[in-house]
Amino acid sequence: MKLFGTDGVRGLAGEFLDAMTVLKLAKAAGIYFRKHSTTKRILVGKDTRRSGYMIENALVSGLTSVGYDVIQIGPMPTPAIAYLTESMRCDAGIMISASHNPYEDNGIKFFDNHGDKLGTSCEANIEEIFRNEDLLKEGAVTGKEIGSSKRIDDVIGRYIVSIKSSFPKDLSLHGKRIVLDCANGAAYKVAPTILDELGAEVITINNKPDGYNINEACGALHPNHVGKIVREYRADIGIALDGDADRLVVIDDKGEVIDGDKLLGALTLFLKEEGSLKGDACVATVMSNKALEDFLNSHDLDLIRANVGDKYVLEQMKNRGINFGGEQSGHIIFSDVAKTGDGLASALQVLALILRTGKKASEVLNPFELYPQLLVNVNVSEKPPLEEIEGLEEILEAIRKKGIRDLIRYSGTENKIRLLLEGKDKKEVESSMKELETFIKRVL
Repeated sequence: MKLFGTDGVRGLAGEFLDAMTVLKLAKAAGIYFRKHSTTKRILVGKDTRRSGYMIENALVSGLTSVGYDVIQIGPMPTPAIAYLTESMRCDAGIMISASHNPYEDNGIKFFDNHGDKLGTSCEANIEEIFRNEDLLKEGAVTGKEIGSSKRIDDVIGRYIVSIKSSFPKDLSLHGKRIVLDCANGAAYKVAPTILDELGAEVITINNKPDGYNINEACGALHPNHVGKIVREYRADIGIALDGDADRLVVIDDKGEVIDGDKLLGALTLFLKEEGSLKGDACVATVMSNKALEDFLNSHDLDLIRANVGDKYVLEQMKNRGINFGGEQSGHIIFSDVAKTGDGLASALQVLALILRTGKKASEVLNPFELYPQLLVNVNVSEKPPLEEIEGLEEILEAIRKKGIRDLIRYSGTENKIRLLLEGKDKKEVESSMKELETFIKRVL
């Protein structure tokens, strides 16, 4: 089975991701990073899942066994690990999290010494070492070369200062009432602190993690509950994070969830008007609605599409000299501020947009109407290459002739195939999806 998916290694904790697998993976990663080591230090953070204890200890054992000193910083957002890895001059950073998945799952994300997520070639190298018992044995050290570990609890302040500095100094959140949903995850301490220090009245919910309630009927995956509280307290805005706080969902003053593509469009235009948008473009993924592309084009801006996954968005941003991009799902990247998707940094930019315009969230965060789009996930028992599925291309060609855009891909973390259809005629999209879904269920 392939080890790395679209965002690191992820699976059921204690089964796919058991202690021995993690130990072996840590040794392989340590051997890989050691080739270009300058400090022999690796930073390790985690979210609030109970299985994080097991995985953290296995990681420390594996890394120290190949000569690394490990710095453990406890529960912190994924983007904080990216920032602190570079700030603390570590050879690499590791985040223990399965992001928006339920508590039973867990995962491991790797960052290089610049705080960037590893590319597929780097992951392939680690996986190659992982599967080579001779390399693992050769990489072990003894005596004084064995590494050490220590826990540091005060790095939260560094990250808070970093995020606050991204908010315009001439603006204040004084007088703004914000509902904040921490998803019982990694940002349960840092998120309320940042908003409070910037002057907001913060109504914080789901900030009492118990190891099992991360993402449970809360956070970015369940933002409607935030909408009810926004209406109840007459708040100006709602902010919902996911378990590791790299994803943001915004709820406007009417309690309505703002679509991710609308958010990307509004923020791209805001950056252009502020004179801080580089490349006159936004990078999104193949999942983004074409209405976003048409909206940006109407303002002489381009939409560049990348593969699904924020690391692919960032890769395109770097290649094209663009400083803003994101995913429809809520991973938003301001590369001048953060190394990866950062829910808190993105939330502050949304708040800056609202303050600059002097308008309500519902007015400025709905800049265009979306085209009808359907996304259906179908469970599959196998994942043959799409081009080898007999009859699929013929069905898609017929759908395309109706003016419907399609995207068919397998999940990188689950045994599912994702079907996306989009067009201006909702009925045509729905009927085409029924036809496609029936076909996929029959052949897979």
